[in-house]
Amino acid sequence: MARLSAWFLAACAAAAGVDAFSVSDSAAVSRRESFSKAASLIGGAAALVGAPASSLAVVTDETPKVTTRMGGLLEKYQDSRGWTILAPSGWNKFDGEVGAYDLKWQDLVDPKENIKVSSTPVKSTTTSVDILGPVEDVGASLASKRNAKLIAAIERQTDGILFYTFDFALDDGTHQLLQLCVNKGKIWSLDANTTEKRFAKRKDMYYNVLGSFMPKLS
Repeated sequence: MARLSAWFLAACAAAAGVDAFSVSDSAAVSRRESFSKAASLIGGAAALVGAPASSLAVVTDETPKVTTRMGGLLEKYQDSRGWTILAPSGWNKFDGEVGAYDLKWQDLVDPKENIKVSSTPVKSTTTSVDILGPVEDVGASLASKRNAKLIAAIERQTDGILFYTFDFALDDGTHQLLQLCVNKGKIWSLDANTTEKRFAKRKDMYYNVLGSFMPKLS
């Protein structure tokens, strides 16, 4: 699912206002294409960027960051770029592929089971993911554009940062959790993928991984 990180983040950044971003030649995503994709991907949600703040619900309750290591299934990882996560123990870790992801963890046996962290710069005035619109609208638009079924669209606030989390069943047999947030002048994407058949076994671990991610050191 590397293609998601490449053009989806570019699309979100375009909707939120990009300072700069880069992608590899192989990704074949130009700045012009990214802005075009932003319009088609976000659809109605992108139009809400200019909507009055009062039209969007405000999440005020704090949800604690996940800290459980699930009996050793997860281990803490702190990145030098200033973010932390509980990642699957023993999985292969790959450094960033420009235009696709910053860091990826992949199951030793099945490469379809993987978790990726990606980021793209946005304008300094962009401080929250809610600039994309209400979480349900963004999730529905994403599902429609990807021929996927939206299982859930959830928003939470942890340590002052608003997170959007989506649960998708894709038509290629992939089940994906996708999480978005904005912090430190970047829009952050975390996607956890597996097959539909394996999702029930990975669900708890994947949700704990997403809940542990923090795009700052604390």
